[in-house]
Amino acid sequence: MDRKKRSAGQTCALLGMLLALSLLLSYVETLIPFHFGIPGIKLGLANLVVLVTLYRLGPGDALLVSVARIFLAGFLFGNLASILYSLSGGLLSFLGMLLLKKTGKLGLLAVSVAGGIFHNLGQVLMAAWVVENMNFLYYMSVLFFAGLITGALIGIVAGEILKRLPKTDGRKP
Repeated sequence: MDRKKRSAGQTCALLGMLLALSLLLSYVETLIPFHFGIPGIKLGLANLVVLVTLYRLGPGDALLVSVARIFLAGFLFGNLASILYSLSGGLLSFLGMLLLKKTGKLGLLAVSVAGGIFHNLGQVLMAAWVVENMNFLYYMSVLFFAGLITGALIGIVAGEILKRLPKTDGRKP
């Protein structure tokens, strides 16, 4: 539903449900033993909600859900450091996805893959800055492929979700 057609109460309720869903997915992800002996690799399930929100509701709503989820998940399941790293990755990922989506030249899958890669890059840059050691950037070679794979998986699932959501505002995903 287009934001202009929603009341303030409907908008608040919708964004609250999306935030709750992204928090739930963040929690579920902490329960999934997804380790390949490489620290820092996650599926990014909460990004499903951000991606669907970006494509269905727009960038403002998607950014709000993303940032609120990062802070709440950090306070509930993490610590200040996890908020710092998640925020750096999440904001760079969001910015990259938004800019690539706005070009109109890339589809959802490519935008999601870029989001996964940018998320990892944001976290590696933050780690290099925090410990004042640029050698962390070498780790990006490993995380590039992880972002590619997880971004593709999230993009595929987000595409399937968008196909099944009612198109109440007339826009295509």
